[in-house]
Amino acid sequence: MLITLENVRFGYDDKIILENINFTVSEGERIGLIGPNGEGKTTLIKLMTGALLPDEGRVLKKSGLKLGILEQNGGLESDRTVYDEMRSVFRPVLRAMDEQREIESRMAHAEYGGEEYRQLSSRYEQLSRAIDAADGYNIDVRIKTVLNGMGFAAMYEQIVSTMSGGEKTRLKLCRLLLEQPEILFLDEPTNHLDVNTLFWLEDYLKDYRGAIFTVSHDRYFLDAIVTKTLELENRKVAAFRGNYSKYKVLKAEKYEHDLKEYEKQQEEIAALKDYVARNIVRATTAKSAQSRVKKLENMELLEKPLPPPQPPRFVFETTEKCEEAALSVHGLSLSAGGKTLFDGAEFAIRRGEKVAIVGENGTGKSTLIRELVKGHNPAVKRGRFVKMGYYDQENADLNPEETVLGALWHKHTALSQTQARSMLAQAKLSAEDIDKKVRSLSGGERAKLALVLLEAEKANFLVLDEPTNHLDLQAREALEEALKAFDGTLLFVSHDRYFIQNLADKIIEIDAKKVNTFAEKYDEYTAAKKAAREREEQAAKAVKEEARAQAGAASYRSKAERAQEAKKKQQIKQTEEKISAFEAEAAALTEEIARPEVAADYKLLSEKCARLDALHSELDKLYEEYEKLI
Repeated sequence: MLITLENVRFGYDDKIILENINFTVSEGERIGLIGPNGEGKTTLIKLMTGALLPDEGRVLKKSGLKLGILEQNGGLESDRTVYDEMRSVFRPVLRAMDEQREIESRMAHAEYGGEEYRQLSSRYEQLSRAIDAADGYNIDVRIKTVLNGMGFAAMYEQIVSTMSGGEKTRLKLCRLLLEQPEILFLDEPTNHLDVNTLFWLEDYLKDYRGAIFTVSHDRYFLDAIVTKTLELENRKVAAFRGNYSKYKVLKAEKYEHDLKEYEKQQEEIAALKDYVARNIVRATTAKSAQSRVKKLENMELLEKPLPPPQPPRFVFETTEKCEEAALSVHGLSLSAGGKTLFDGAEFAIRRGEKVAIVGENGTGKSTLIRELVKGHNPAVKRGRFVKMGYYDQENADLNPEETVLGALWHKHTALSQTQARSMLAQAKLSAEDIDKKVRSLSGGERAKLALVLLEAEKANFLVLDEPTNHLDLQAREALEEALKAFDGTLLFVSHDRYFIQNLADKIIEIDAKKVNTFAEKYDEYTAAKKAAREREEQAAKAVKEEARAQAGAASYRSKAERAQEAKKKQQIKQTEEKISAFEAEAAALTEEIARPEVAADYKLLSEKCARLDALHSELDKLYEEYEKLI
């Protein structure tokens, strides 16, 4: 047992957030915590880590438990370089290695077999065992593996404090992975990660020795990592064995089972009550009626299971079709901040296609779709009757001072109040929400409002930039279903791999300043990319092996050459021995000359000074000879 929650209750003011929470996290478990936005998932993690204390109940932890916590916006702060910051994780091991080197030097000058030598040797063995246990001799390999995998291969020497917020959060995750705590708390760890980094992180975490407790909206991540799912809903936690996909099946089955049991009990209760009502006054059956009354009184009543909360609903409709060639791009080149993003892009999108744009962060995905939406570039040609609707991930076109209802009405004045309220209600923006100012909305609420505005445009070509950001799992799945049913053309950027897989039938990739098109589903595309990377790695490995073989051949020496090398080593050794002997004699003479009895004997003093001068002269020659030999 690492952490156990017993009957935990927590709230703010008069609002209860969590109540009667009971579960245990054991060694090595992989747990995913899911639930709608605002249900208290981050609060639950804070209770588990000790950042908050429960109002009732207990949070029990294993003694000396080592925690690692990645908060959603908890970036690393440091004035060190990226690499030095990672090396600081291993400070105790590095100190042990420094001490080991110092002991090596002292042992070289200690008398072999003497007391000092034995003590140094014993300490050396202790340090070696500690370093081996911490895998200290592979520190740099471990650091480079994590930094390269998380996208910092070219940033070793960058000062941490100069990085962006997203980079600092990624670097905090790197540090946690190297620290290897017994339990790793990850609150939305896939934010700020591009697709390649996500796949690397999943592979790394599969082999992680500690327990993992994560909150995530990334269904691919949950399916790849999690073996137990906790659902936080209506202030309570329910546990399901398996990953996210398994949870969905088990939850539906549990609801059906609980509903049947409840209905079965209600039928039994109705039958018992009916029997009692008909027989309680008859003398012949009163006794049996009383037994049924007792059974009713002792019956443990089942609560009617609450139906799963209804997800938001989106509907994207078109009023007219565009021509078959919806969009064509010929020779498009884009730059940003003086940096070329890509040159000579060529691709076409046909009416009705659903296309995802993918690529690492910073390659220009959002810049590309903004250029396509502007429509002013001569390299971009839209088909006739194309009506574009654009979703901006920053929701920059929303006026923060407008109300929710006003934001919809001001852009779509033809909507009646009933229509406007209905569309907002379908998106799960309540009657209370629609009178709020836009600036007071949560990220998820703003995203839903922006999607409602997009619905109202009736566009036949939707361009979406990270539409799933800020949406919880239910809302993401609802948006997927709506876009699947959309009969127009769809072009989108997303880091949500489930979203891409379920929607895209074509992939446009920005990589190495080139734009490539793949007419295949996302899983086929990623499999092909992985196979290509493996081939490149194998080729690079073969090149290295060949270079080592050639170096080995080049290092071959003849018998005469080896004899000459051995002779040279012997000369170096003899010279070192002479230098050591002469230096020792010179040190002894210096001590003797300083004695009062020698200083008083002029003849003896002259002899010793003459010998000291001769030694210094010989040493100068030996030093010169030694420099030539080495």
